[in-house]
Amino acid sequence: MVLTLVGRDGAGPHDLVRMMRAQGGLYWAASESHWYSEPKRLERLGYLRSRREPGRTTPRTQYELTAAGRDAVRTWLKEPSSLPRIQNEAVVRLLAADLGADGDVLGSLAGLEPEIETSRALLAAALERVEALPHRERSLRLVHRLGELQLDAYEQWLDEVRTVLSGS
Repeated sequence: MVLTLVGRDGAGPHDLVRMMRAQGGLYWAASESHWYSEPKRLERLGYLRSRREPGRTTPRTQYELTAAGRDAVRTWLKEPSSLPRIQNEAVVRLLAADLGADGDVLGSLAGLEPEIETSRALLAAALERVEALPHRERSLRLVHRLGELQLDAYEQWLDEVRTVLSGS
């Protein structure tokens, strides 16, 4: 993931964190510390090289792909993709419904609604920025379409769960 985010133009750890915050965990979830440590590891492996650039208050590290990093991405692109690994707390709560009250489960699942709204707002903002990356515009539009479909699916699923658990 880091090699892809560094991409053609390079990026610093602060950029990686900003990009991940902007997508709200919809596509990839990792701790912020990962986005600071992983580029260092990839540099040790020869996939990235770093340089120091002036920052607002302190110098910042900027990474760029090496030839080995570009080759690694090209090789990886040829490998088959898999379904995403998901840790879905809402599903686990629903599975536990027989151990508690349906109303409690419905109340806890209602917490998804503001997160869905926030994610929709993040997606809308991301779509406004895609033209700033013309080399990735097509891909970003397709990725964000997947995000929209995922959020649509969660809303439909919540409607079904409400119908079934409320007995309507």
